[in-house]
Amino acid sequence: MNVFEIPLQLINLQGDGFHLLVEVVVYGQAFNLVLDTGASKSALDKDTITALIDDDSQIYHLPDRHAIGVGTSSMERYAVIVPEFKIGDLIVENYAVPVFDLTTVKFAYETMQLPAVIGVLGGDILKGYHAVIDYQSNILRLFN
Repeated sequence: MNVFEIPLQLINLQGDGFHLLVEVVVYGQAFNLVLDTGASKSALDKDTITALIDDDSQIYHLPDRHAIGVGTSSMERYAVIVPEFKIGDLIVENYAVPVFDLTTVKFAYETMQLPAVIGVLGGDILKGYHAVIDYQSNILRLFN
């Protein structure tokens, strides 16, 4: 079994708690995601992904499914298959990931002058790769 150790960045939310950020690489570019143990799935910002792909027809609509937990249960759901989704040295190939309009999340981070984020790393990856979060060392361990 391979162990992948991924550094986490601890972000102080101006004295109102904290978030852990993890760097991922999608479409050859590095981005931050919020590590979200309460999210059932990872998700990326639709506008960011649309700007990275050659053909926005690669983003497909899931008409019978809606987002739950992003402030509403009526948000339309879309997905894209990312050829290589890298988390540290772990590469998830042909990863089908939901994409949503996360403008408000991106704006909140910008307003608080925090590092930019384009989504969340959620339970599909965390459970699927037997995640262990080491809060003392700010390390995410994934196993494959």
